[in-house]
Amino acid sequence: MSSPETRNNGVSRPRYKIAAIPADGIGPEVVGAGVTVLNKLAATQNTFDLTFENFEWSSAYYKKHGKYLPDDALDVLRKFDAILFGAVGSPDIPDHISLWGLRLAICQPLQQYANVRPTKVLRGTQSPLRGCQPGDLDWVIIRENSEGEYAGHGGRSHVGKPWEVATDVSIFTRHGVERLMTFAFETARSRPRKQITVVTKSNAQRNGLVMWDEVAAEVAGRFPDVTWDKMLVDAMTTRMVLKPESLDTIVATNLHADILSDLAAALAGSIGIAPTSNLDPTRENPSMFEPIHGSAFDITGKGIANPVATFWTAAEMLSWLGEKKAATELLDCVESVCEQGIVTADLGGKSTTVEVTNAVCEEIERRLKR
Repeated sequence: MSSPETRNNGVSRPRYKIAAIPADGIGPEVVGAGVTVLNKLAATQNTFDLTFENFEWSSAYYKKHGKYLPDDALDVLRKFDAILFGAVGSPDIPDHISLWGLRLAICQPLQQYANVRPTKVLRGTQSPLRGCQPGDLDWVIIRENSEGEYAGHGGRSHVGKPWEVATDVSIFTRHGVERLMTFAFETARSRPRKQITVVTKSNAQRNGLVMWDEVAAEVAGRFPDVTWDKMLVDAMTTRMVLKPESLDTIVATNLHADILSDLAAALAGSIGIAPTSNLDPTRENPSMFEPIHGSAFDITGKGIANPVATFWTAAEMLSWLGEKKAATELLDCVESVCEQGIVTADLGGKSTTVEVTNAVCEEIERRLKR
């Protein structure tokens, strides 16, 4: 965990150890950009220090060793304050192998059960929704990150036969739902509107999601200051498009929130700006922070990947570590650069990854001189 460091003037300040796992595709490009910006910010703020250690765990590592992680990977990661993750996935490795072999192999044993995905229209960017202005769409989607489809229950039998059977069983436990729902209501309480929407599909999934609804109602009773409502997931998609201003905090199951958060990113302007936090709210384990755009092998090596999602993710990491002022400053710098029109192609611009990164660093430096 973070340790204080004493400077020559006798003042101690925190030093945070960050494990960087760039992994696949554009991961190394955007994580590299994130580390550059974070180092510039730390040097400029001069109130905390960051040290990074890079780990080569990736699909290339898998091809060489037959596994994505060494046997002691979790013990190694537990020594860090946070994990900055790039993306996992390779065209020549089935996605279920890469996902379960790396990302979920970290999230699940480290109890990162709350997946948090803030979404808003950044200044200088534009939503595809007609008339949607910054402030009209400002959400945080909280996704259950340890059970549901991530429970891993199921199997296949009689493979290749006409009567082959394949099952994936979504698992919901009262413990898992209650801890996630409590975290979600606490998040809603911390936001100005103190409002949350519980997303479900209990009309069709009459066991697990009926329990989900019941637990939501029980938890809501402990938060009388939070206004809440409930939406079926299919109706939720239309509400997100037609009435974005009516939403604030959103909580949903693993699968539903995964889909809704990608829709949210598109409605905000691009999946290239969307951040993710995989949190252990107990703080017994380090949490992991990643952009949600994936490995994007179609643009890997072209130098045009949007680093904004990683910058926003880095800001979320700083906030989680307790450096809220620095986090706010970083995101504000990113938005200022967007307002200047220095954006990548997915946001309608022509800038490269390096150009956006340099512009954010220059904006950080410029503010120091004000």
